[in-house]
Parts: sequence; structure tokens; C-alpha cells
Amino acid sequence: MANSKRVAGLVGPTLAVVTLSETEFINPHLYDNQIAPVVYLSGALLFLAGLSIVRVHNRWTGGWPVLVTLTGWLALLVGLFRLFATGLYPRSAGNSTSMFVVEMLGFAMGMFLTFKAYWRDKSELDAR
Repeated sequence: MANSKRVAGLVGPTLAVVTLSETEFINPHLYDNQIAPVVYLSGALLFLAGLSIVRVHNRWTGGWPVLVTLTGWLALLVGLFRLFATGLYPRSAGNSTSMFVVEMLGFAMGMFLTFKAYWRDKSELDAR
């Protein structure tokens, strides 16, 4: 559980901030001019982040830690998509309604992981 909290403490806030900053309200023209090298670079970084998460936290037991593992696998897959289908990405990012839903789901997942990482359980308080 401690390892899950450590990884969630990094992944949660990062996911919340990045997805919130990508919304139309914050950056309305972010997806207007997608430059292929930037999409490729973001794919490489997402792939690296996802692979790192999966390597240190590939846990498929019940409970919220599975969400950390799923986040890692999702980042890995999205990174692969951006690496190998760089030309397709701008067209798929054009649908603002679906992008908004994905961004809000990412934000909610990030906030949940942040809460789980930094909130102390009753068992942790009793141990002191």
C-alpha cells in the first residue's frame, strides 16, 4: 500500500494539473495547430511515464491501487499511439466534446489518486 501511495502521490497531481490545463477553458487553442514533432515528443514522454509506472507498480489486486496501474497502462498506450500515429492525432483531437469528457475523466481520476495518496487512513493514525 505504501508503494501505491507513493506512486499515486506523483501520478495524481500530475494527471489532475495536466488534464485541467488542456481544457478549452484554460487553453482554448491548444489543439488548433498540432505540430508533428511536438505530438511525437509528448508520445515519447507519455510512453516513458507509463512504462515507469507499470515497471514499479503493476498490481492487479482489488481496490484503488489498480487505478494507479491502469493509469500507467493508459499512458503507455496513448504514448504508443502518439509515437506511431502522429499524423492521425490532430484529427482525433479535433472533437471538442469527446476531448472535454476525456479531460474531465482524467482530472477526476487525478484528484481521486491525489486524495488517496495524501489522505491518512484510520489505520495509519492508529499506528502512531
